[in-house]
This record gives sequence, structure tokens and C-alpha cells, in this order.
Amino acid sequence: MSKIPFTKLALTLLLGITAIVMITPIFLTISNSVMTEQEIGRNYDLLGQMIDVTKGGKDSFVNLKLIPDWISFGQYAEVMVLSTEFLRMFWNSAMMVIPIVAGQAVVASLAAYAFAKLRFPGRNQLFMVYLMTMLMPFQVTLVPNYMVIDKLGLMNHASAIILPGIFGAFGVFMMRQFMAHIPGAYSEAAKMDGGGQWVIFWRIILPLVKPGLAALIVLLFVDYWNMIEQPLIFLQDSYKQPLSLYLAQINKEARGIGFAASALYMAPMVLLFLYAESYFIEGIQLSGIKG
Repeated sequence: MSKIPFTKLALTLLLGITAIVMITPIFLTISNSVMTEQEIGRNYDLLGQMIDVTKGGKDSFVNLKLIPDWISFGQYAEVMVLSTEFLRMFWNSAMMVIPIVAGQAVVASLAAYAFAKLRFPGRNQLFMVYLMTMLMPFQVTLVPNYMVIDKLGLMNHASAIILPGIFGAFGVFMMRQFMAHIPGAYSEAAKMDGGGQWVIFWRIILPLVKPGLAALIVLLFVDYWNMIEQPLIFLQDSYKQPLSLYLAQINKEARGIGFAASALYMAPMVLLFLYAESYFIEGIQLSGIKG
């Protein structure tokens, strides 16, 4: 029986601890979402569990239970049935994120094909401009974006978030990294058979970059599903705001509802990742090797 190298054992242990630390908040969120409000209060009410030391008492610790005493789905019923706010904001998020992801996937694929496979004057310089815009944080471009959106009359409308999201630079950069390393012999063979640029893109290039496209869709969905600054600035009416702003509006006394809403909030991202897991991992690996 061969001995396991110490370095490999230490690395495995470190990765295991890291995985447990990262999974624990998710597990606690799901576990607490099926607890009663009273049990959550007993577990997390610091003021109720701590005794004033100055009065001769002893310190106590917070009782973090992993398994609920009684399973209750009342919080989910409150969030999804009794309250219309959650479903409305969920629908608002879907109506913003889906067009952004679909639109940017299309625009990024076409633009990346042009940058990777077509020859035209100023191609590299224009791509550098794309990279510069990608590296700028949202706060830097906030004022010009606000002025343009205001002049276009899109303020307080979902288009103020959808249109800039569709033309984001990240997707172009990521897809270009994949297409740039596809051998040019494929395109030359298609041209010899009489295929035009559209045929080359649709039938040759696009099928080869499916893992990268899947990885891009997952990353875009997670990014825009969690957006905070854009809806806060461009959407003044609360009934138009997305689900990412819902948790901040929950009363601190309704902690059970907060846990249930958090579990429902992360469900679409988890389901999407599980559905596209193999493509996503392959796409990230290829982008790391090629980039």
C-alpha cells in the first residue's frame, strides 16, 4: 500500500476545511429557513442569551442549531403565497436578467468572432478599448451612464439596466479568448467549400465554443442576479426594483422570512450551475489555459 505524500494530504485537508467553511452559511440558511420563528429567536437572539457581567452573571454563548426541532414551512408560505412583494420582485429580476444574459451572449459571440477571426484596420486598438471599459469599475462610469440614460428618457425603466448590460465588455473578452485559439484551418476548409462568414461562425466556430458560452451565461446570470447599484440608482419606484433589493427591506424581527427568502433567492443560481456544471467547469478550465 503506497503512502500518501504529506503535501497531497495537507492540500486535501486544506481544501476540505475551505469547502466546509464555504458550505456552512448555505447549510445554515436552508436549515434556519425551515425553523419556526420562535426557535430562530432562541438561537440568534444575542441579547436574550447574554447576561450582564456587571450584575454578577456569567457569559453565555449563542446556540447555533444545525437541525431544527420542528420543521416548518410557514416562512415559505409567507414569502411565496401570503406576500406578493417577493413574487413581484422575482418577476422583475427575471425580466431584467434574462434579456441581459441572452442579449450579451448574442452580441458577445458576434463581436468576439469579429475580433478573433476577421481582419480589419484598428482591430487590436478597438479591442484594447473594450478591455479598458471592462477594467473600469461601475462607480467610474456612473455619471456618464446616468447622463446618457436621462437624455434617452429611460430613467426609472428596466431598459436603463438592460441595454447597458447587453453591451457589456466582459462577454466579448471571454468569448474572444476561446475563438482566437481555434485553428484557422477550420475556417479555410469551410471557405474552400464555399461557406461564407455566417456559415463559418454558425456551423464551425459556435459549436466549438459551447463550453465558453455556457460559462459566460452562468457568470452573467450570477452577476446581474445579484446587482445592487444599478437598480438603486436607475429605478426610483420600489415596485420596479429586482429581488436583489428584497432582503434589505425585510424587518429584523422577521428573521425566518429572511432565511426563507435567502434560500429562494439563491435557488435559481444553484439550479443553473447544476444544469450547466460540466460545460461551466470545462469553459473555465479552457479560458484559464488559453487566456
